[in-house]
Amino acid sequence: MKKPPGNKISANVYGHVLFLILMAVLHAQTRLHAQTTAITADVNAIIATFQLDEEQIAELDQGEIVSFGIAEATPKELALGLAMYLAAPPAKLVEFFKDGDLAMIDPDVRQYGAIAPESASSAFSDFVFSPDQIDEVNDLLNAEADDQFNLSAAEIRKFAALRKNHPADDNKALAARVSQQYQQLLLQRWQTYREKGLNGIAPYARANGESSPAEELRQAALSSKLLAHFSPNLATAWLNYPAPLPAGTLEHFFWLNNTVDDRPTAILSHRIMLTSDAASVIVTRQFYVGHSYNSSHLIVGCLPYRNGSVIFYTHRTSTDQITGLGHALKRSIGREHQKERMIQNLEGLRAAVGAL
Repeated sequence: MKKPPGNKISANVYGHVLFLILMAVLHAQTRLHAQTTAITADVNAIIATFQLDEEQIAELDQGEIVSFGIAEATPKELALGLAMYLAAPPAKLVEFFKDGDLAMIDPDVRQYGAIAPESASSAFSDFVFSPDQIDEVNDLLNAEADDQFNLSAAEIRKFAALRKNHPADDNKALAARVSQQYQQLLLQRWQTYREKGLNGIAPYARANGESSPAEELRQAALSSKLLAHFSPNLATAWLNYPAPLPAGTLEHFFWLNNTVDDRPTAILSHRIMLTSDAASVIVTRQFYVGHSYNSSHLIVGCLPYRNGSVIFYTHRTSTDQITGLGHALKRSIGREHQKERMIQNLEGLRAAVGAL
C-alpha cells in the first residue's frame, strides 16, 4: 500500500508512532488463537504502579494527557509513559482499534505492507530505492561497521560483493539491484525472527563491536510492567516468542517505509492484540530498523474509567545515538522529543475517536 505524494516531513530519531500499532487487524493477515484469554488489568493498580499522584489523577479526569516516568532498562533506552481519558466506552475503542487503518495518517509513513505467513521476498517488492536516492544506494554499497546503517557483518559483505560484481551499472540499474538485495535482507530477517524470535535477530555491526536489538527488546519486554498488568500470560509468551500466544491473541507482521532523518527507512514490526468487551492491549516491537535507532517496543492498553475509557501508553526506544560524550544532554533532548511526539499521537487518536 503506497501513500499518496505529499509534503515530506522528517521524523526525529526519537519520534515514535503510536499509529503504527493501531493498524487494522481485519485488513491484514493475522492469526487468531482459539478462545479469548481474560484481561486482568485494574486501573487503580496501574495508577499505583506508575505512581500517579492526586494532581495527575485530577488532570486525567479533566481530559488532560498526563505523563509518568518508567525506568529505562539500558543506557541506550529512552522510555516514557502517558495516560489519557476518553469519553468513549472501551467497546467503542476496541472496535476502533480493530477496524481503523491509521498508519497512513502519520506523515512519516510512506509505505506499509502486510507480511503473510508464507511470504517470499515479493512481500517487500514495494520497498525500493529510486534513482534519485542514489546517494543512499551508494552508501549502502560502501557500508561499514558503524551507525550509518543497521547491518550485520554478513549483510555488509553482501552489499560489498554487489558493488564489486556490478561496477558499471547506471543509477537506475544500480538502484534496482540494491533494492532487490535489501528486499532479500528484509525477508531473511523476518524469517529468522519468526522461526527463532529474539534469538533470531542478527546484531548490528559497529566500529567498536556490535549492538544487539535482540537484547534491547528482551530487556524492554522484561521491564514492561504495563503488559504484565493486562495479561501475565501474554507477557511471558511475548518474551519467549515463538512460544504459543495465549488464546484469543491476534498476531500481525508488517513492514513500513518511514522517513527518518530525511532518509527512507525500512522497519519490520510484529504486533499482537488481545481484546475483550471491556478492555484491550496492543503490543508492537520493531525488530529491525534500517538506521538511526536500533529497536522499539510499544504498549497501548485501554480500560473502563469513569464514564468512558482510560488509555495507558508506554514506549521504549533503543538508540546508540544517546551514548558517549554529552550523553546526559542527549538523553534529556531525546526524552523531550519522545514526549512531544507521543502527546501528538494521542491527540490524534482523541480526534479520530471523537469523529466517529
